[in-house]
Amino acid sequence: MNTTTLTTGTTTATVTTGSQRRRDPFDLLGLAVLNTGWYLVVGAGVAVHWAILFPPISLPLALAVTASVFLGWPSGVAVAVAFTSVLLLWRKARPEMFDRWVTERARSRFLTWWRYRRNWARLMKACRLVVTTETGSATPKLLAVGIGHGTDRVQLRMLEGQSPADYEMRVENIAHAFKADQCRALIVGPATVELRFRFGDALADTVVLPRVDHWTKPEGHTA
Repeated sequence: MNTTTLTTGTTTATVTTGSQRRRDPFDLLGLAVLNTGWYLVVGAGVAVHWAILFPPISLPLALAVTASVFLGWPSGVAVAVAFTSVLLLWRKARPEMFDRWVTERARSRFLTWWRYRRNWARLMKACRLVVTTETGSATPKLLAVGIGHGTDRVQLRMLEGQSPADYEMRVENIAHAFKADQCRALIVGPATVELRFRFGDALADTVVLPRVDHWTKPEGHTA
């Protein structure tokens, strides 16, 4: 502690100031190492999870890395080029199958995290759907997410004391919070609410109708 005496005229005042506690550099270094280790573990877990979800991408990549380690980098590059060519041919020959196994799955996983899981608790609180008690706060549980083209379906579990009207009255707030054009709340099970989000106008998409070269006159029709 530092003590300072101030004298003004006949008045003397003593001011005591506490010195700031400095953290040990070794403590900071240890904390940084622990945080780095934790992020590496989480990153490895995410990488393994995505590798399991997308074997058409992860297996060729693993084979290319293995070839580079044991046979040299030219072999790894050759393996990577070969599998890339196979993927491009697959996409060209069977676009529907490629989208189902690769493109759509990656899009669905990313949008599920980006639109909903990333800020679920914060946005539920902003929409006043979090219940706060003396012991803490509870957030509606996110059960499932279905990503579609223009419409997403999100199922959640209501909290004790909530009713379907709590969600139906806040659909505009929910749509604004999740940056959707529209939201509907439906009861799909015991204490289970499904939020249907609409992004964009699905009816505004261009629909290509099949060409009709010949018109057959209906039976009984007279010109």
